[in-house]
Amino acid sequence: MNLFKKILIANRGEIAVRVIYSAHDLGIETVAIYSSADEEGLHVEMADEAYSLGDSVELSDTYLNIKKIIEIAKHAGAEAIHPGYGFMSENAAFVAACEKAGIVFIGPNTKSIKLMGNKIESREFVKKIGIPMTEGITGDVKTLQKKAGTIPLPILVKAAAGGGGKGMRIVRDLKDLPEILESTSREAKSYFGDEAVFIEKYVEEPRHIEIQVIGDNHGNAVHLFERECSIQRRYQKIIEESPSPTLTQEVREKMGAAAVKIAKEIGYNNAGTVEFLVDKDLNFYFLEMNTRVQVEHPVTEMVTGIDIVREQILIAAGNPLGFEQAEVNQFGHAIECRIYAEDPSNNFLPSPGDMSLYLEPEDDEIRIDTGIAEATTIHSFYDPMISKLVIWGEDREMAREKTIRALREYTVHGIKTNIPFLTQVLQNKAYIDNQISTKYCDEHTNDLVKLIEKEKAKIDANLPALAYLVYGFHEDLMFTDDRDYNVWNEIGYWRDLMDIKVNVDDQTMSVRILNDGHGAINFRVTGKEYKTELRSMQENNLELIVDGHSMVFYISRDKLGRGFVSYNGHIFTVARHDVLPSEDYLGTGEIGGKDGEIVSPMPGKVIKINIKNGAKVKKGDVLMIVEAMKMENNILSPRDGKIDKVNVKTGDMVDGSKELVSMISDN
Repeated sequence: MNLFKKILIANRGEIAVRVIYSAHDLGIETVAIYSSADEEGLHVEMADEAYSLGDSVELSDTYLNIKKIIEIAKHAGAEAIHPGYGFMSENAAFVAACEKAGIVFIGPNTKSIKLMGNKIESREFVKKIGIPMTEGITGDVKTLQKKAGTIPLPILVKAAAGGGGKGMRIVRDLKDLPEILESTSREAKSYFGDEAVFIEKYVEEPRHIEIQVIGDNHGNAVHLFERECSIQRRYQKIIEESPSPTLTQEVREKMGAAAVKIAKEIGYNNAGTVEFLVDKDLNFYFLEMNTRVQVEHPVTEMVTGIDIVREQILIAAGNPLGFEQAEVNQFGHAIECRIYAEDPSNNFLPSPGDMSLYLEPEDDEIRIDTGIAEATTIHSFYDPMISKLVIWGEDREMAREKTIRALREYTVHGIKTNIPFLTQVLQNKAYIDNQISTKYCDEHTNDLVKLIEKEKAKIDANLPALAYLVYGFHEDLMFTDDRDYNVWNEIGYWRDLMDIKVNVDDQTMSVRILNDGHGAINFRVTGKEYKTELRSMQENNLELIVDGHSMVFYISRDKLGRGFVSYNGHIFTVARHDVLPSEDYLGTGEIGGKDGEIVSPMPGKVIKINIKNGAKVKKGDVLMIVEAMKMENNILSPRDGKIDKVNVKTGDMVDGSKELVSMISDN
C-alpha cells in the first residue's frame, strides 16, 4: 500500500480535524494552517505541525491565499494537500499550483473540477451521456429572455459557476425575468467572479437526493448509495439522512448507476457527490456534481462503514479502490444535524459571539464532528456551523428518537443556535411521515418557532430560578475541604427565611428561602412552595430533586456576569438582584494608556452617572447604574484610577459592546 509521510490540510474547523483523524489512523503526519482567529483551534492542537497564515482574518490573505499555502507545504515537507470542502476544494488554479510545486492534490483531476464546476458545461456533458435532467436554456441575456417562454413556469435562474445556494432565483411570472436575470448575474459576479447564468425548469416540491461516488486512478468507480438532503434553509442543508426514506430500491439502483456512469465518463478519481432532484413521481433529474468531500459525508460512513476521507488519501497516493460495488452495503439508518450559530426566529441570521458553555451529548452511537472542544468564540467572518451531530439507529424511527434525545442534551450557552429548531423538525409530523421537500423550512419555520416558544412556556419558570440559586449557594462548597462548611454558611444559617429577587428571561420573581433545619433548601415563590434536595453537582451541572422529581440543569455565566440555565433543551437567561456581576469583568487590560475599558454587564439603560471626566475613583466605587432586565446594576470601578472619559449619558441604551467609561492610572 502506497502512503504519504506527511500531508497539509488546507482548511480549518471540523473538516480539518476530520482529515487529521483519518491521516493519523494511517500513520501519516499532518500539517495545519491557521489564521489569527484560529490560533487556538482544535485542528492546530491536533496536528503534528501548525503554521500561521499571518495576522489577518481576511480569507483572501489566509485560507484562500494559494501562494502562502503552497509555500508552507513546501517548507513543511508535505507531499500532499487535502483541501477539505469549501475554500480550495474545487479551485482548479489551486490544483495547478500544487502540480507545479510537485505536491499531490487529494481530490479529483483538474478536468473533472473544471467540467463539473461550470453548471452550463456540466449539464451539456451529462445530457450527452443520457442522464435525465430538467429542461434548460443557455446563452446570453437576450437569448434567455427570448426563449424563457418555451419552458413551462416556474423556472429557475442559476449562476453558471454557482454553489451553496448562492445565485439562484425562482421566476413565476415572465415580467419579472429581466430584473431577476440582472440581479442573479450581479450576485454571480460577486460570489463566483463569473456573471454567466442559465435557466432551467423549476421542480415544485422536489426532494434533494445525492449519490456518493468514489473513483480511483485505475478506472474503478463505485457509489456508496444515497443521502436525503431535503431539509434546507436558504438552499443550504441542515438535516441529512441515509438511506433516503423516499426512494424505492429500483430508483435507488438507477440513480446509483447514473452517478457511477458520470464518474466513469469523466475519469473521476476521488470522492465526489452527484446531486439529483426527485419529483413526487420519483423521476430524478441531474442537478450538479460536487467534486469534493461533502459536509454530510459522515451519514454515508455511518451506514456503510467506509471511511471516505481515508479512501481519498489512499486514492491520491496511487492505490486502487479496496472494494467493489457488490461489497458496499447499507446497514441501519443515520441522521445528521448541522449545529449552527444562528437564529431561526430571525430568518436564520448568524449569531456569532462568545459561548459561556459547550457540552456535547455522549453515547456510543453518537458521532460529533467539530472543530472545538470547549466554549469558544464563533467569529462572524467564517461559516457559523459549530458541529455535525450524527446518530445511527437500527431503523429511521430509532435514529430519529436518539437524535432528539441527543439534541436535548447538546448544551450551548451565550449564543443562539438552531438546536431547538432541529429538535422541533424531527418531532414534526411532516418529517415523521416523510412529507417533506426542499421547501419544508420555507413553509414550516414560523410554525416551528411558535412551537418552540410554546414548549418553553410550558416549563415552570420558577424551576430555572431555583436551580440557579441552589447552584450559586453550593458553588463555594465545590472548592472547600472544610467538612463543617455547609450551604447555610453561604446563604445565612442564622436566618429562618430570606427573600431574593430573581429574573428569568423577562419575568421578575420574589423567591423566599426557607430553612427547614435539616440542611435542605426549600423555597416559596408567589405562594407556591418547593422542597428541594441536591442530588449531585458538578461544574456547570446540577441534579436537583424538586418535590420528589429528579431534574437536571446546566448552568453557566458569561464574561459579563449573565446567567444561563438549560432545562429539557430550553435555555433561560437568569440573574439575581442581590448579586452584582463580578468586577473582574468590568475592566479589560492593565492600567496605562488607553485601556481600563468598562462595559455594561448586559443590554440596558443608563439611569444614573456618579462620575465626571477627570474624577479620581477607588476600586469598588459605583461609577454608574444601568437598568437591565428590570433590575438595577451598579457598575463598579475595577481598580483605583482616574476617569479618562465618560462615553454615555443618562438615558442611553447600551450593551456589552459599548464602552461606558475609560480609565487611566492616577499617576
